[in-house]
Parts: sequence; structure tokens; C-alpha cells
Amino acid sequence: PFSLSKPFMMALSNSSWRLPQPSFFLVGIPGLEESQHWIAFPLGVLYFLALVGNVTIIFIIWAEQSLHQPMYLFLAMLAAIDLVLASSTAPKALAVLLVHAHEIGYVVCLIQMFFIHAFSSMESGVLVAMALDRYVAICHPLHHSTILHPGTIGRIGMAVLVRGLILLSPFPILLQSLIFCQTTVIGHAYCEHMAVVKLACSETTVNRAYGLAVALLVVGLDVLAIGVSYALILQAVLKVPGSEARLKAFSTCGAHVCVILVFYVPGMFSFLTHRFGHHVPHHVHVLLATLYLLVPPALNPLVYGVKTRQIRQRVLRVFYVKGLV
Repeated sequence: PFSLSKPFMMALSNSSWRLPQPSFFLVGIPGLEESQHWIAFPLGVLYFLALVGNVTIIFIIWAEQSLHQPMYLFLAMLAAIDLVLASSTAPKALAVLLVHAHEIGYVVCLIQMFFIHAFSSMESGVLVAMALDRYVAICHPLHHSTILHPGTIGRIGMAVLVRGLILLSPFPILLQSLIFCQTTVIGHAYCEHMAVVKLACSETTVNRAYGLAVALLVVGLDVLAIGVSYALILQAVLKVPGSEARLKAFSTCGAHVCVILVFYVPGMFSFLTHRFGHHVPHHVHVLLATLYLLVPPALNPLVYGVKTRQIRQRVLRVFYVKGLV
């Protein structure tokens, strides 16, 4: 089936038209065209888990009054962001892999790119807020409810949202000044910023510099803030007498640490590979970059569902009541 698209790809590659607003051609997973329908299956499963898991988390936190606490409100924000992030990526990627719907319009490509990068930035911001919540809960437990009251949580959520929108809005704006005159074939399963920038035949220094600056600013500052929070948490926990009390304090951070690792490690790999990993096989990079946008949304609800007793009990109670009925 994929051979039918090769003439179109060759025509695009040999074209000398200077189109300010072309349609792009998403290859999918380059080098694995014959097995793309098999790759689509685990991606579809991950997307299904992300939808079910995050909708469940949001519903439980919304319905259960006792869960209207800082930790769970931040978790609800994370679940909402994960829903948008997964839904911005998976439907088009699955269409490319399963039914060879490779073409994507110029404007649709820019919109997808904006949502993917903006909501990735927002997820990073929420992880910082959750680290702050753990710091206050462990280091200042008596003042937790007064420091992180609903008004403060709302302002933090708004700051995370505005930061993502402001920092990432220039991405599609700057791309509109580029000219694509030789090829519009994207060797990817979705519209990723650097993958599109590399196709341009006009000057891309500003695009590359701004993309690098945003990545370093967002990830650098957020990882630094999380690192400082956990350093202070570790310092406070080590002063607590008794191994059982220390273990309980550490266990409250376990789910958050797992989520941080799942989000940042693949993301940093994808970022570094785009710029410096010339020896990494392209299909490996594209596959991991696609998984990076689907694995955290799929795993986050499972991690918090297993590690958080209140959520686990609420889910079991829902299924128990349904089983009785």
C-alpha cells in the first residue's frame, strides 16, 4: 500500500515550486513502512488508555469532595493536559499508519504543532506545581492549606496556561515566514517543530534559535525548580526521626517522581537527537518521539491510581457498585 505514495513523494521532492502555504506529507515511521499497521496497534492501545484513564481521574476528582485538595487538583490539571496532548497526536498518527492518510494541510499542521508543544510546556509547568505541593506538604505541613488555598492553585494553573500560550505562539507565526521550495515530505508521524523547520529552503536561524531558547528556558528552569524542591524535601525527610516516618514521607513523592522520569527522560532524548543525534537511526527517533507524547498520558493515571489510596479506593468503589447492579 505504501508504494502508491512513492510517486507523490518523488513529485514533491523534485518540485521547484515556492509555495508559502503547502500541504505537508507525513511519512509516519520512516524505514518501517511495511510494518506500520502493526506499530499502530500499541499506539492505539496507549491512546485508549490515555482517554479512559485521564477522563476517569478528572471525573473522580470532580465528583469526590474529599479530593478537592491541592495534590488532586494539580492531578486533574495534569489529566486534562494529557487528554489534549494525546488527542493532538494520536488520531492523525494512527490515520497515517493505518489508512495511509499522509497529507496534512499547512494550517492544520501549524495548529497541531502549537498544541503539541504548548501543552508539553504546560505539563512541565504542572509537574513543577506538584513538586511545590509536595515540598509544602512535607516541609510546612501545618501551613499547607493556607499556603496552597484554592485561589493560589487557580493562579498557578492560569500562570502555567498563559506561559505555554505566550512562549509557544511564536512557533507557528515564525514558520509562516519560511519558504518550502523543494520538499514538503515530513519524515515523522506528526508535525514536530524542528522536523518542519528542516524542510525550509529559506533562512531558519531565528526559528532554530527561538526553539532552542524555549526548550532550554522551559525544561531548564522547570527541572531546576523540581530539583530544588526535592533537595529541600530530602533534607527535611532525613531530619525526621524513625525509618517508618521517613519511608511514609518518601512514599508520598513516589508517584510524582515516576511521572517526572516518564515525561522528561524521553523528551530530553528526542530534543537532543533532533539537534545532535545524527547517528541515531531516524525510525528509532521518530518512534520514540511519538511514544513520548502517548506514554506519559497513558501511564500517569495508572501510576497515580496505584500509588494514591484515595483514587484507588474511589475507582474500586465505582466498579464494585456497578458489579452489584
